[in-house]
Amino acid sequence: MNRSTPKTSCHTLFLLLPAALLCYAACTMHPREANAASERGEDTTRKEARLVFAGDLMQHMPQVRAAQRGNGHFDYSECFRYVKPLFEQADYAILNFETTLTPTTDYHGFPTFRSPGAVADALRDIGIDAVVLANNHICDNGRTGIEYTTQRFDSLRIVHTGAFVDSSRIRAEHPLLFRAGGLRFALFNYTYDTNGLPVPKGMIVNLIDTNAIRRDLSSVNRKDIDCVIVFFHWGVEYVRRPNDEQRRLAALCHQLGAEIVIGSHPHVIQPIEAKRDNEGVVRNVTAYSLGNLVSNQKERYRNGGLIVTLDIVKQGRKLRITPHYTPGFVDRPRGYRILPPAVADTLPLPTEQRNLSRQFYDDTRALLEGNKIFKERIQ
Repeated sequence: MNRSTPKTSCHTLFLLLPAALLCYAACTMHPREANAASERGEDTTRKEARLVFAGDLMQHMPQVRAAQRGNGHFDYSECFRYVKPLFEQADYAILNFETTLTPTTDYHGFPTFRSPGAVADALRDIGIDAVVLANNHICDNGRTGIEYTTQRFDSLRIVHTGAFVDSSRIRAEHPLLFRAGGLRFALFNYTYDTNGLPVPKGMIVNLIDTNAIRRDLSSVNRKDIDCVIVFFHWGVEYVRRPNDEQRRLAALCHQLGAEIVIGSHPHVIQPIEAKRDNEGVVRNVTAYSLGNLVSNQKERYRNGGLIVTLDIVKQGRKLRITPHYTPGFVDRPRGYRILPPAVADTLPLPTEQRNLSRQFYDDTRALLEGNKIFKERIQ
Protein backbone atom coordinates (compact mmCIF):
# COMPACT_ATOMS: atom_id res chain seq x y z
CA MET A 1 0.00 0.00 0.00
CA ASN A 2 1.22 3.47 -0.83
CA ARG A 3 1.25 5.56 2.37
CA SER A 4 3.04 8.59 0.93
CA THR A 5 -0.14 10.51 0.14
CA PRO A 6 -2.69 11.86 2.66
CA LYS A 7 -5.39 9.38 3.57
CA THR A 8 -8.93 9.95 2.43
CA SER A 9 -12.12 8.23 3.49
CA CYS A 10 -15.88 8.40 3.02
CA HIS A 11 -18.51 7.32 5.52
CA THR A 12 -22.16 6.45 4.92
CA LEU A 13 -22.10 8.02 1.46
CA PHE A 14 -19.79 5.33 0.12
CA LEU A 15 -22.74 3.22 -0.98
CA LEU A 16 -23.56 5.91 -3.52
CA LEU A 17 -20.15 6.06 -5.15
CA PRO A 18 -19.96 4.65 -8.68
CA ALA A 19 -17.69 1.69 -8.88
CA ALA A 20 -16.02 3.28 -11.87
CA LEU A 21 -14.46 5.91 -9.61
CA LEU A 22 -12.54 3.36 -7.58
CA CYS A 23 -8.95 2.52 -8.51
CA TYR A 24 -7.28 -0.53 -7.03
CA ALA A 25 -3.94 -2.28 -7.25
CA ALA A 26 -3.30 -5.07 -9.75
CA CYS A 27 -4.64 -8.51 -9.01
CA THR A 28 -2.37 -11.04 -7.33
CA MET A 29 -4.81 -13.91 -6.95
CA HIS A 30 -3.55 -17.33 -7.99
CA PRO A 31 -4.46 -17.83 -11.68
CA ARG A 32 -6.64 -20.91 -11.01
CA GLU A 33 -8.49 -19.08 -8.22
CA ALA A 34 -8.90 -16.03 -10.43
CA ASN A 35 -10.28 -18.09 -13.32
CA ALA A 36 -12.71 -19.93 -11.06
CA ALA A 37 -13.87 -16.69 -9.46
CA SER A 38 -14.25 -15.05 -12.85
CA GLU A 39 -16.37 -17.96 -14.08
CA ARG A 40 -18.63 -17.45 -11.04
CA GLY A 41 -19.03 -13.81 -11.97
CA GLU A 42 -17.11 -12.54 -8.93
CA ASP A 43 -15.10 -9.34 -8.80
CA THR A 44 -11.48 -10.49 -8.65
CA THR A 45 -9.98 -7.02 -8.26
CA ARG A 46 -7.53 -6.69 -5.39
CA LYS A 47 -8.81 -4.24 -2.76
CA GLU A 48 -6.95 -3.28 0.38
CA ALA A 49 -7.04 -1.05 3.44
CA ARG A 50 -4.99 -0.37 6.54
CA LEU A 51 -6.95 0.05 9.78
CA VAL A 52 -5.40 1.23 13.04
CA PHE A 53 -7.06 0.78 16.44
CA ALA A 54 -6.11 2.35 19.77
CA GLY A 55 -7.41 1.80 23.28
CA ASP A 56 -8.65 4.00 26.08
CA LEU A 57 -8.09 7.74 25.76
CA MET A 58 -8.64 9.08 29.27
CA GLN A 59 -8.29 12.55 30.78
CA HIS A 60 -7.43 12.59 34.46
CA MET A 61 -6.90 16.08 35.84
CA PRO A 62 -3.07 15.87 35.88
CA GLN A 63 -3.27 15.30 32.11
CA VAL A 64 -5.51 18.34 31.66
CA ARG A 65 -3.13 20.51 33.71
CA ALA A 66 -0.12 19.22 31.75
CA ALA A 67 -1.74 20.37 28.49
CA GLN A 68 -2.82 23.78 29.84
CA ARG A 69 -1.01 26.75 28.28
CA GLY A 70 -2.87 29.68 29.84
CA ASN A 71 -5.69 31.93 28.61
CA GLY A 72 -7.91 28.87 28.27
CA HIS A 73 -5.67 27.25 25.67
CA PHE A 74 -4.50 23.63 25.66
CA ASP A 75 -1.81 21.87 23.66
CA TYR A 76 -1.87 18.07 23.42
CA SER A 77 0.60 17.82 20.56
CA GLU A 78 3.45 16.53 22.73
CA CYS A 79 1.23 13.73 24.05
CA PHE A 80 0.62 12.30 20.56
CA ARG A 81 3.82 13.41 18.85
CA TYR A 82 5.47 10.00 18.60
CA VAL A 83 2.41 7.94 17.64
CA LYS A 84 1.03 10.43 15.13
CA PRO A 85 2.82 8.67 12.23
CA LEU A 86 1.04 5.39 13.04
CA PHE A 87 -2.35 7.04 12.69
CA GLU A 88 -1.40 9.11 9.66
CA GLN A 89 -0.27 5.99 7.79
CA ALA A 90 -3.68 4.38 8.27
CA ASP A 91 -6.50 4.51 5.78
CA TYR A 92 -8.77 4.66 8.82
CA ALA A 93 -7.96 5.12 12.52
CA ILE A 94 -10.34 4.38 15.41
CA LEU A 95 -10.03 4.71 19.20
CA ASN A 96 -12.10 4.46 22.38
CA PHE A 97 -12.88 7.97 23.66
CA GLU A 98 -13.33 7.38 27.37
CA THR A 99 -14.25 10.83 28.63
CA THR A 100 -16.78 13.52 27.80
CA LEU A 101 -16.19 17.05 26.54
CA THR A 102 -17.55 20.16 28.21
CA PRO A 103 -18.18 23.65 26.76
CA THR A 104 -17.30 25.18 30.15
CA THR A 105 -14.05 25.33 32.13
CA ASP A 106 -15.48 23.07 34.82
CA TYR A 107 -13.08 20.24 34.03
CA HIS A 108 -13.07 17.10 36.13
CA GLY A 109 -11.25 13.78 36.19
CA PHE A 110 -12.18 10.49 37.80
CA PRO A 111 -14.89 9.42 38.50
CA THR A 112 -16.94 11.80 36.33
CA PHE A 113 -14.82 12.95 33.42
CA ARG A 114 -15.34 16.38 31.82
CA SER A 115 -12.54 17.40 29.48
CA PRO A 116 -11.58 20.36 27.27
CA GLY A 117 -12.63 20.25 23.63
CA ALA A 118 -8.98 20.64 22.66
CA VAL A 119 -8.62 16.88 23.19
CA ALA A 120 -10.87 16.29 20.19
CA ASP A 121 -8.96 18.89 18.17
CA ALA A 122 -5.76 16.96 18.86
CA LEU A 123 -7.33 13.75 17.57
CA ARG A 124 -8.19 15.46 14.31
CA ASP A 125 -4.63 16.72 14.02
CA ILE A 126 -3.10 13.24 14.38
CA GLY A 127 -5.43 11.62 11.86
CA ILE A 128 -8.15 9.93 13.91
CA ASP A 129 -11.16 9.20 11.70
CA ALA A 130 -13.65 7.73 14.17
CA VAL A 131 -14.22 7.37 17.91
CA VAL A 132 -16.36 4.85 19.75
CA LEU A 133 -18.39 6.32 22.61
CA ALA A 134 -20.20 3.35 24.17
CA ASN A 135 -18.28 3.08 27.43
CA ASN A 136 -18.91 3.38 31.15
CA HIS A 137 -18.04 7.10 31.26
CA ILE A 138 -20.21 8.40 28.42
CA CYS A 139 -22.94 9.55 30.84
CA ASP A 140 -20.53 11.24 33.27
CA ASN A 141 -21.82 14.72 32.37
CA GLY A 142 -25.38 13.77 31.55
CA ARG A 143 -27.20 15.24 28.58
CA THR A 144 -24.72 18.10 28.14
CA GLY A 145 -21.81 15.70 27.97
CA ILE A 146 -23.26 13.56 25.20
CA GLU A 147 -24.57 16.54 23.24
CA TYR A 148 -21.37 18.58 23.35
CA THR A 149 -19.08 15.61 22.79
CA THR A 150 -20.92 14.52 19.65
CA GLN A 151 -21.29 18.11 18.40
CA ARG A 152 -17.57 18.78 18.82
CA PHE A 153 -16.65 15.65 16.87
CA ASP A 154 -19.20 16.53 14.20
CA SER A 155 -17.59 19.96 13.80
CA LEU A 156 -14.21 18.28 13.30
CA ARG A 157 -15.59 15.70 10.85
CA ILE A 158 -14.60 12.88 13.17
CA VAL A 159 -17.39 10.34 13.02
CA HIS A 160 -18.63 8.43 16.05
CA THR A 161 -20.91 5.63 17.14
CA GLY A 162 -22.09 3.86 20.30
CA ALA A 163 -23.88 6.85 21.92
CA PHE A 164 -26.57 8.88 20.19
CA VAL A 165 -28.43 12.09 20.96
CA ASP A 166 -31.69 10.73 19.56
CA SER A 167 -33.22 7.92 17.54
CA SER A 168 -32.53 9.64 14.22
CA ARG A 169 -28.80 9.59 14.93
CA ILE A 170 -28.77 5.91 15.85
CA ARG A 171 -30.38 5.14 12.50
CA ALA A 172 -27.61 7.09 10.77
CA GLU A 173 -24.65 6.00 12.90
CA HIS A 174 -25.40 2.39 13.96
CA PRO A 175 -23.66 0.66 12.45
CA LEU A 176 -21.10 3.23 11.40
CA LEU A 177 -20.53 2.64 7.70
CA PHE A 178 -17.31 3.79 6.11
CA ARG A 179 -15.00 3.17 3.21
CA ALA A 180 -11.26 2.86 3.76
CA GLY A 181 -8.86 2.22 0.93
CA GLY A 182 -10.83 0.04 -1.44
CA LEU A 183 -12.98 -1.72 1.17
CA ARG A 184 -16.36 -1.10 2.81
CA PHE A 185 -16.78 -1.54 6.56
CA ALA A 186 -19.53 -1.69 9.18
CA LEU A 187 -18.57 -0.82 12.77
CA PHE A 188 -20.71 -1.74 15.79
CA ASN A 189 -20.01 -0.54 19.36
CA TYR A 190 -21.43 -1.70 22.71
CA THR A 191 -20.68 -1.23 26.42
CA TYR A 192 -21.36 -3.36 29.48
CA ASP A 193 -22.74 -0.39 31.51
CA THR A 194 -22.62 3.37 32.17
CA ASN A 195 -21.42 3.11 35.80
CA GLY A 196 -25.01 3.04 36.98
CA LEU A 197 -25.66 6.54 35.62
CA PRO A 198 -28.95 6.86 33.74
CA VAL A 199 -28.89 7.48 30.02
CA PRO A 200 -30.56 10.89 29.52
CA LYS A 201 -34.15 10.69 28.31
CA GLY A 202 -34.38 10.37 24.55
CA MET A 203 -30.69 9.54 24.17
CA ILE A 204 -29.32 6.08 23.46
CA VAL A 205 -26.19 4.21 24.53
CA ASN A 206 -25.64 0.77 23.04
CA LEU A 207 -25.49 -1.80 25.84
CA ILE A 208 -24.22 -5.35 25.43
CA ASP A 209 -27.24 -7.53 24.74
CA THR A 210 -26.75 -10.78 22.87
CA ASN A 211 -30.19 -10.59 21.28
CA ALA A 212 -29.47 -7.09 19.96
CA ILE A 213 -26.03 -8.15 18.77
CA ARG A 214 -27.49 -11.13 16.91
CA ARG A 215 -30.09 -8.89 15.31
CA ASP A 216 -27.58 -6.18 14.40
CA LEU A 217 -24.94 -8.43 12.87
CA SER A 218 -27.50 -10.55 11.05
CA SER A 219 -28.89 -7.42 9.40
CA VAL A 220 -25.63 -6.61 7.60
CA ASN A 221 -25.93 -6.95 3.83
CA ARG A 222 -22.63 -8.59 2.93
CA LYS A 223 -23.10 -7.64 -0.71
CA ASP A 224 -22.50 -4.05 0.39
CA ILE A 225 -20.02 -4.65 3.23
CA ASP A 226 -16.60 -6.29 2.94
CA CYS A 227 -15.69 -6.40 6.64
CA VAL A 228 -17.58 -6.16 9.95
CA ILE A 229 -15.97 -4.76 13.11
CA VAL A 230 -17.34 -4.98 16.65
CA PHE A 231 -15.80 -2.75 19.34
CA PHE A 232 -16.76 -3.79 22.89
CA HIS A 233 -16.32 -2.04 26.22
CA TRP A 234 -16.21 -5.15 28.41
CA GLY A 235 -14.24 -7.32 30.81
CA VAL A 236 -12.88 -6.71 34.30
CA GLU A 237 -10.67 -3.74 35.13
CA TYR A 238 -6.96 -4.49 35.65
CA VAL A 239 -7.34 -8.20 34.82
CA ARG A 240 -4.88 -9.27 32.12
CA ARG A 241 -6.88 -12.20 30.77
CA PRO A 242 -10.29 -12.21 29.10
CA ASN A 243 -13.12 -13.76 31.07
CA ASP A 244 -15.62 -16.32 29.80
CA GLU A 245 -18.15 -13.67 28.82
CA GLN A 246 -15.62 -11.87 26.63
CA ARG A 247 -14.69 -15.11 24.93
CA ARG A 248 -18.34 -16.05 24.37
CA LEU A 249 -19.18 -12.65 22.90
CA ALA A 250 -16.15 -12.70 20.60
CA ALA A 251 -17.03 -16.21 19.41
CA LEU A 252 -20.63 -15.15 18.82
CA CYS A 253 -19.57 -12.17 16.73
CA HIS A 254 -17.23 -14.25 14.59
CA GLN A 255 -19.96 -16.87 14.20
CA LEU A 256 -22.28 -14.12 12.94
CA GLY A 257 -19.70 -13.02 10.39
CA ALA A 258 -17.66 -10.29 12.09
CA GLU A 259 -14.03 -10.41 11.02
CA ILE A 260 -12.64 -8.05 13.68
CA VAL A 261 -13.45 -7.81 17.41
CA ILE A 262 -11.71 -5.11 19.47
CA GLY A 263 -12.01 -4.59 23.23
CA SER A 264 -11.50 -1.86 25.79
CA HIS A 265 -12.20 -1.15 29.51
CA PRO A 266 -9.78 -3.34 31.52
CA HIS A 267 -7.09 -0.57 31.28
CA VAL A 268 -4.48 -3.28 30.80
CA ILE A 269 -3.50 -5.17 27.68
CA GLN A 270 -5.12 -8.57 27.22
CA PRO A 271 -4.16 -11.25 24.67
CA ILE A 272 -4.80 -10.83 20.98
CA GLU A 273 -5.83 -13.73 18.77
CA ALA A 274 -5.81 -14.28 15.04
CA LYS A 275 -7.38 -17.36 13.49
CA ARG A 276 -6.16 -18.98 10.29
CA ASP A 277 -8.34 -20.99 7.94
CA ASN A 278 -7.42 -24.32 6.35
CA GLU A 279 -5.30 -22.46 3.79
CA GLY A 280 -3.27 -20.78 6.53
CA VAL A 281 -4.79 -17.36 5.85
CA VAL A 282 -5.83 -15.06 8.72
CA ARG A 283 -9.56 -14.43 8.36
CA ASN A 284 -10.51 -12.97 11.76
CA VAL A 285 -8.88 -11.14 14.65
CA THR A 286 -9.77 -10.57 18.31
CA ALA A 287 -7.97 -8.05 20.52
CA TYR A 288 -9.57 -8.49 23.95
CA SER A 289 -8.23 -5.25 25.44
CA LEU A 290 -5.90 -2.63 24.00
CA GLY A 291 -5.19 -1.10 27.41
CA ASN A 292 -4.65 2.63 27.94
CA LEU A 293 -3.65 4.72 24.97
CA VAL A 294 -3.09 7.54 27.45
CA SER A 295 -4.09 8.05 31.08
CA ASN A 296 -2.64 9.04 34.45
CA GLN A 297 -2.60 5.45 35.68
CA LYS A 298 0.96 4.69 36.69
CA GLU A 299 0.71 1.15 38.06
CA ARG A 300 2.44 -1.73 36.33
CA TYR A 301 0.53 -3.00 33.27
CA ARG A 302 -1.73 0.11 33.31
CA ASN A 303 0.89 2.61 32.15
CA GLY A 304 0.39 2.08 28.43
CA GLY A 305 -1.46 0.22 25.73
CA LEU A 306 -1.42 -1.26 22.25
CA ILE A 307 -1.90 0.31 18.87
CA VAL A 308 -3.03 -2.45 16.51
CA THR A 309 -2.51 -2.22 12.75
CA LEU A 310 -4.52 -4.48 10.44
CA ASP A 311 -3.62 -4.62 6.76
CA ILE A 312 -6.66 -6.08 5.03
CA VAL A 313 -6.79 -7.39 1.48
CA LYS A 314 -9.83 -8.69 -0.36
CA GLN A 315 -9.66 -10.57 -3.64
CA GLY A 316 -12.72 -12.45 -4.73
CA ARG A 317 -14.91 -13.22 -1.73
CA LYS A 318 -12.21 -13.75 0.90
CA LEU A 319 -10.38 -11.36 3.19
CA ARG A 320 -6.77 -11.71 4.24
CA ILE A 321 -5.69 -9.89 7.40
CA THR A 322 -2.08 -9.15 8.30
CA PRO A 323 -1.96 -7.96 11.93
CA HIS A 324 0.73 -6.02 13.79
CA TYR A 325 0.94 -4.31 17.15
CA THR A 326 2.91 -1.42 18.62
CA PRO A 327 3.23 -1.01 22.40
CA GLY A 328 2.92 2.55 23.68
CA PHE A 329 4.33 3.48 27.10
CA VAL A 330 2.92 6.65 28.70
CA ASP A 331 5.77 8.88 29.84
CA ARG A 332 4.13 10.68 32.73
CA PRO A 333 4.07 13.42 33.84
CA ARG A 334 6.35 14.81 31.07
CA GLY A 335 3.57 15.73 28.66
CA TYR A 336 2.06 12.25 28.94
CA ARG A 337 3.96 11.33 25.80
CA ILE A 338 2.98 7.99 24.26
CA LEU A 339 6.28 6.29 23.40
CA PRO A 340 6.72 3.29 21.08
CA PRO A 341 9.86 1.24 21.86
CA ALA A 342 11.84 2.57 18.91
CA VAL A 343 11.28 6.11 20.16
CA ALA A 344 11.85 5.46 23.86
CA ASP A 345 15.24 3.95 23.07
CA THR A 346 16.39 7.23 21.53
CA LEU A 347 15.14 9.71 24.14
CA PRO A 348 17.09 10.92 27.21
CA LEU A 349 14.59 9.55 29.73
CA PRO A 350 15.26 9.63 33.47
CA THR A 351 16.52 6.26 34.71
CA GLU A 352 13.26 5.43 36.49
CA GLN A 353 11.15 6.16 33.43
CA ARG A 354 13.50 4.22 31.16
CA ASN A 355 13.26 1.21 33.45
CA LEU A 356 9.48 1.49 33.64
CA SER A 357 9.21 1.71 29.86
CA ARG A 358 11.36 -1.37 29.36
CA GLN A 359 9.34 -3.25 31.95
CA PHE A 360 6.14 -2.31 30.11
CA TYR A 361 7.49 -3.42 26.73
CA ASP A 362 8.82 -6.68 28.19
CA ASP A 363 5.51 -7.40 29.95
CA THR A 364 3.61 -6.74 26.74
CA ARG A 365 5.80 -8.97 24.59
CA ALA A 366 5.64 -11.77 27.16
CA LEU A 367 1.85 -11.59 27.19
CA LEU A 368 1.55 -11.66 23.42
CA GLU A 369 4.33 -14.07 22.49
CA GLY A 370 1.97 -17.06 22.44
CA ASN A 371 0.31 -15.78 19.28
CA LYS A 372 2.79 -16.19 16.45
CA ILE A 373 0.56 -14.44 13.92
CA PHE A 374 0.65 -10.96 15.45
CA LYS A 375 4.03 -9.31 14.91
CA GLU A 376 5.39 -6.21 16.58
CA ARG A 377 5.43 -3.25 14.23
CA ILE A 378 8.67 -1.30 14.38
CA GLN A 379 8.32 2.34 13.37
